[in-house]
Amino acid sequence: MNKSLKLAATFLCAATLLMSCKNSAPADNELSSAEKEAGWKLLFDGKTSDGWHLYNKGKINSAWKVQDGALVCTSDPNVEHGDLLSDEEFKNFDLRFDWKLQATGNSGVFINVVEKKEYPTAWTTGPEYQLLGTEHLDMDKPTKHSGCLYGFSAQLNKVDTKPADQWNTSRIVQKDGVITFYLDGIETAKEDLKAAAWKEKIKETNFKNFPDFGKALSGHIALQDWTKGISFKNVKILAL
Repeated sequence: MNKSLKLAATFLCAATLLMSCKNSAPADNELSSAEKEAGWKLLFDGKTSDGWHLYNKGKINSAWKVQDGALVCTSDPNVEHGDLLSDEEFKNFDLRFDWKLQATGNSGVFINVVEKKEYPTAWTTGPEYQLLGTEHLDMDKPTKHSGCLYGFSAQLNKVDTKPADQWNTSRIVQKDGVITFYLDGIETAKEDLKAAAWKEKIKETNFKNFPDFGKALSGHIALQDWTKGISFKNVKILAL
């Protein structure tokens, strides 16, 4: 084979390999073969809100709808609003999700949520991974930027939220009470919920008025219904 033919064959092999890799990548709201083998589980199938219910209200018609493969909190005033809660509870896990928000939007993801009538909202027990639009008024508050442990600490490493209507990728890892937050692959928060220091931090915030806030080391996951709408996709979890 002459040099030109060898070069052409090399390019053909590379192109075939690249196309194969692209074809093997899972579509939105699907798991790859490797993820399935590793034990990952989808929490949103892209078609229904199965596996979720409205906090303290059960499976009722609500502002949370499935639209174009995303779980969206609409602004419809004619339906029930509230935080969307996972039916299942989780302890040690790796949670990943994509999200987008309007420029002035505000939302969050709560972990270790305890669902009881005496707790009126998800945030009275569950710490929050903050999600914030780039033009929201709270952008001047470092402890309320996307990826922060809401109200407690600024980003460990600065990461900018993508412009409105572009998807961001987030990750929450919890192992034996230690939580780590990531935004677009960069670590943004870390806290040991078992440590005395965590209890002292709570005392310095308004969460001190809620005696069971931040105490649970397992619980439900909640998606926050707040302002200007929020969309989620590719929500998946791995038990650790």
